[in-house]
Amino acid sequence: MKNVTNDIRYIGVNDHDLDLFEGQYIVPNGMAYNSYVILDEKVAVFDTADRNFTEQWLGNLAEALGGRTPDYLIVQHMEPDHSASIAAFLAQYPDTAVVGNAKTFTMLGQFFGKLHVENKVTVKDGDSLSLGRHMLQFVFAPMVHWPEVMFTYDSTDKVLFSADAFGKFGALDVEEDWACEARRYYFGIVGKYGMQVQNVLKKAAGLDIQIICPLHGPVLSENLGYYLDLYNTWSSYGVESEGICIAYTSVYGNTKQAAELLAEALRGRGCPKVAVTDLAREDMAEAVEDAFRYGKLVLATTTYNAEIFPFMKQFIDCLTERGYQNRTIGLIENGTWAPMAAKVMKGMFEKSRNITWLETTVTIRSALTQENREQIARMADELMA
Repeated sequence: MKNVTNDIRYIGVNDHDLDLFEGQYIVPNGMAYNSYVILDEKVAVFDTADRNFTEQWLGNLAEALGGRTPDYLIVQHMEPDHSASIAAFLAQYPDTAVVGNAKTFTMLGQFFGKLHVENKVTVKDGDSLSLGRHMLQFVFAPMVHWPEVMFTYDSTDKVLFSADAFGKFGALDVEEDWACEARRYYFGIVGKYGMQVQNVLKKAAGLDIQIICPLHGPVLSENLGYYLDLYNTWSSYGVESEGICIAYTSVYGNTKQAAELLAEALRGRGCPKVAVTDLAREDMAEAVEDAFRYGKLVLATTTYNAEIFPFMKQFIDCLTERGYQNRTIGLIENGTWAPMAAKVMKGMFEKSRNITWLETTVTIRSALTQENREQIARMADELMA
């Protein structure tokens, strides 16, 4: 437990037992489930914790309360890693008023069935709640990344409780770069909802925010402009860093050879960053992160059952369902008798906005030829133009 401000305590927990967050994202450094409490004339608790840590979380809460009883449980997000301990909390503190919006209470019934909530406070966007010295304002953030999500702004200490926004993978007792795992978290989990994130960022721009308290990752209290700028870039599908992402699949090594030859050509031409990913062997979420981070992408794959190799298909699906746009894409295809990969890949982006296609498409028929090498050189020139 630690102090965020004089009146705000952190009471979250670290999870080092988890292998896959949401059943799909590798979390080598674990995960944090954050929760907070404001101690004022009235006491407000912000969110709970994953069911595997209910007892630990309740112990942290009891220590912070020092014998007091909570007046409010503010439920900002109903995803189970934050809401699963609500029933246990109410069993211990049955008179506490649960604060949420209409969608919150609908989901509460869905998750907990006939759970009896003695006191409900249903709030609307912009509503306020006084704790005494602290005045809370509720800022709805629908589809960031669930429909019931809301932020809470404490105008006294100038703290934004931001639900899953500004979150990251990784437990809090591990030192690591914020941006890398926050970027992977954002594009994996929130990335589809860029417009909704933009909307809530506009709301937040009118608030004097000195501290951000997310539901995952560290409390942010310095260089807030850095974090806000990154979120603005990510949610507007802007280019964060100069560089080129090359994502490939290869059956017998020939397509891999083409991807590596292109990477070598780009580095020789002074490209500041070339990120090369073998989609069959490396973390798909890392590849998605790189595709959104950089402004240019090259896809290299084989024709497979008159379609494309499964890992490439999965990768492109991951991009398009997250609104991939405002990028330049180049294509390398391989096919021994009927190359179809370039056509298939291009068709998968037909609903994506503002995609610029390189003039050069490399078609390999089994193994690289001198003509293919010349095409790859031209592709490198186009990418660096």
